[in-house]
Amino acid sequence: MAENKRDYYEVLGVSKSATEADLKKAYRSLAKKYHPDMNPGDKEAEEKFKEVNEAYEILSDSEKRQQYDQFGHAAFSQGAGGGYGGGGFGGFGGFDFEDIFSSFFGGGGGSRRSNAPQKGDDIGVRVVLTFEEAVFGCKKEVTYQRTESCADCGGSGAEKGSKADTCAKCRGTGRITVQQRTVMGMMQTQRGCDACGGKGKIITSPCRKCRGTGHVSQSKKLEVNIPAGIDNGQRIVLRGQGHAGKNGGPNGDLFVEVRVRTHSFFEREGNHLYCEVPISITEATLGGEIEIPTLEGKEKFRIPEGTQPDTSFTLRGKGVPDVNSGRRGDLIITVNVEIPKNLTAEQKRLLSDFAASFGDQNNSKKTSFLKKLFDRYR
Repeated sequence: MAENKRDYYEVLGVSKSATEADLKKAYRSLAKKYHPDMNPGDKEAEEKFKEVNEAYEILSDSEKRQQYDQFGHAAFSQGAGGGYGGGGFGGFGGFDFEDIFSSFFGGGGGSRRSNAPQKGDDIGVRVVLTFEEAVFGCKKEVTYQRTESCADCGGSGAEKGSKADTCAKCRGTGRITVQQRTVMGMMQTQRGCDACGGKGKIITSPCRKCRGTGHVSQSKKLEVNIPAGIDNGQRIVLRGQGHAGKNGGPNGDLFVEVRVRTHSFFEREGNHLYCEVPISITEATLGGEIEIPTLEGKEKFRIPEGTQPDTSFTLRGKGVPDVNSGRRGDLIITVNVEIPKNLTAEQKRLLSDFAASFGDQNNSKKTSFLKKLFDRYR
């Protein structure tokens, strides 16, 4: 129920004046914290992950955010009219003012007829991608069940050679007018026809395949194009691939939710990639050419002389492509200076002599760095 949901701003831990950047930063932090891959078997974390994704999906869309700010969770309650929840006037507790009007004054009230065209229900499926598949894009086949129009009866629900008869009681409208005595006198109300169940048609010989429903459940296979740069938790919408509509209404949609496996070496943040690369003391001190792993393979990179531990370098355009523009982010590498272990007595002496050879130059960054490394082996 919408009233049991937490405020979306509270879920993300941001204020109502939060910018798009604020929302994105909060979402990334929380999504990483509660990601199922980081919390295997933790149901509470899984629910929080879903809650964070739902909040970000609404607030990151300017139109949806405006609706949420105005009407709250009611803006997206199931069956909402015009996307605002509730009846035709935008989510006032589920009241239908047209039905209220017809109840007192005998109006047409046809907006909720059971035989009116209705859009089919949406369907959600999930695909799991490797890190590389998400970065470079791929094709994935999904299989799911959906209702489709019965081929035997053409969706009418009537057996071949027969047809549905117009309901004599409601004359095909699906609604009947009933008079009742109230404190205000005789009033007319409209309700669904009890003879045809509000369908306006009566099937005397129902189709044996669909049992008169006009729909059957079928297994559906689709090849889905996964765009390069898609991120964990994002969804692809395939219009008209959901359940069949009713009374001539359009099909629902298929929502393909993407889950991306973590990488053993790279970490993704937006369209940028991050990783740590080990280098030796000699390479850090004297500089040198090292091999940098990228998603396309290894590349050579020159480390400058006197590189300090935890120094970061940026390789432009070696990150993740933007899912909309295709422009690639960067690869940021952080060097991790590896300290040699199990030195011999002679090696320790040589290092000590080397450190001592700097004399009064110990105030320089380079000398300070070397002495920190060498002193631990005295």
